[in-house]
Amino acid sequence: MNKRVVLITGGAKGIGRGIAEYLSQDMTVIAVDIDEDAGHQLVSDNPLIRFKPVDVTSEQQLEALVVEIKNQHGRLDAVINNAAIADPYNPPLEEIDIQHWNRVIAVNLTAPMLVTKLCLPLLKQNHGRVINIASTRALQSEQNTEAYSASKGGIVALTHSLAVSLGPEITVNCISPGWIDVIGEPLADYDHQQHLVGRVGKVEDIASLVAYLLSEHAGFITGQNFVVDGGMTKKMIYQ
Repeated sequence: MNKRVVLITGGAKGIGRGIAEYLSQDMTVIAVDIDEDAGHQLVSDNPLIRFKPVDVTSEQQLEALVVEIKNQHGRLDAVINNAAIADPYNPPLEEIDIQHWNRVIAVNLTAPMLVTKLCLPLLKQNHGRVINIASTRALQSEQNTEAYSASKGGIVALTHSLAVSLGPEITVNCISPGWIDVIGEPLADYDHQQHLVGRVGKVEDIASLVAYLLSEHAGFITGQNFVVDGGMTKKMIYQ
């Protein structure tokens, strides 16, 4: 039996890379990213992963990618929409540049819709799965994060809308990570202790949930947003 084929956007770094590596033992993983150096490093470290430099805001590049996947693999079983402009901060509202806003929305929100649309014919062939990566910032905010928060809130809404439109052939779910330590940076005890579970998140916390949602055990789950944040969004904080 052929391995399932999974496409992950923003797959060369951070949470995307962690998901790609986690899934690569059991699935054929195609990671796309605009960062070519990081992509080449990824496949150097893990030859099981295929890498393709792709700008997810380019419909032409995405169309070519889908054709290549069809010709090389003949199938696509899942799409993980992870690519995003990760910096959540923008200038104060009175100073925000519309180009900045449009770029964040294009990468973080429009691209997942477009990727899913273009992959739809292949996904339908195998009762595929779509997983969108949002953020707890879809649910709570700091100052000066309007563009990022709006894009991630849009991802949550896009998820349940797609689930309704694409069912029953395709399931669509969403994961909202909290603080995930993707680079192994030094962290203070307080960073860990403020979480209800006593630690900051690890990439594996997200990747293992992705693997579950792609498994046969998750066939009755669709349209959902899974918050993976060590309980932080349930913690009432007054100072």
